[in-house]
Amino acid sequence: MTDAATAPPWRAATIETIVRRTPATVSVFLRHPLGPHRAGQHVDIRLVAADGYEARRSYSIASAPGAARIELLVEKLADGEVSPWFHDVARPGDELDVLGPIGGHFVWPPARPRPLLLVAGGSGIAPLMAMLRHRTQALPQVPATLLYSARRWDDLAWRDELLALAGADTGLQLVLVTTREAPRRAQDFARRIDPVLVAQLFARSPTAAGADTYLCGSTGFVEAASAALVDAGMPPSRIRAERYGG
Repeated sequence: MTDAATAPPWRAATIETIVRRTPATVSVFLRHPLGPHRAGQHVDIRLVAADGYEARRSYSIASAPGAARIELLVEKLADGEVSPWFHDVARPGDELDVLGPIGGHFVWPPARPRPLLLVAGGSGIAPLMAMLRHRTQALPQVPATLLYSARRWDDLAWRDELLALAGADTGLQLVLVTTREAPRRAQDFARRIDPVLVAQLFARSPTAAGADTYLCGSTGFVEAASAALVDAGMPPSRIRAERYGG
C-alpha cells in the first residue's frame, strides 16, 4: 500500500471552460500541472468546503494523450456531492484539487495493438473517447468499432464528433444504441445490448469478434454487456471492464 510519503500530491487545477454535452452531462476542461496521461486513465477531484469538509470523486479523462487540456465528462447526479457543483456552481477560472493521472489496467494501446472494440453505456463513453481520439491521431491503421448505448439520441455525448469521425474514417465503425427511442440511422439499434445484438455486430464487423475490448458504464450495464459479449463467442480474456456506481 502506498504511504503518505510516496503518494502523489494533490495539485491545483483551473477550470478553463465548461461545455454542455447532453441534458445531463458537461465537459469540464482543466488547465492542469499533471504529467502525461494514457488513454483510459482517470483523475481524482477534491472539493473542500469552507468548514473543511471534503468531497472526492473519480472522473475518467476523455482527452487524448498529449492534449493541452484535460477534458472530463461529468454527469449530474441528483444526490451527488460533486457533480452538481460542476453543473450549477463552477465557472471558468475556478480552482479545484486534482490527483493523477491514475490507473494502469484499463489503458490502451497495448504493446501490439489488435483490432479494437469499445462498448460504452451512458457517461462510460469518457475513457473510451480518449482511446478513440488517441487511435485517430496516432494509430488510425487499427480497425475499431464503437458500440455506444444511451437512452435517447440527445443523451449520446460527443455524438456529432463521433459521427464526423466515422464519416471520415473507413477503419472506424460506429454503432449507436438507444433504449428509449427509435434509431436515427439504419445501422443503429433501438434495444438493449444483448447476445443477439452482439452476434449481429460480429457478423457485420468480423474484426470486432476477436478484438481487444474495453467496456465501461454502470455496474448493471457492464455485467449485462460483458455477458452478451461472452454469450456471442468472445473470450473473456479479451474484455477489460471499468464500472461506476454501486
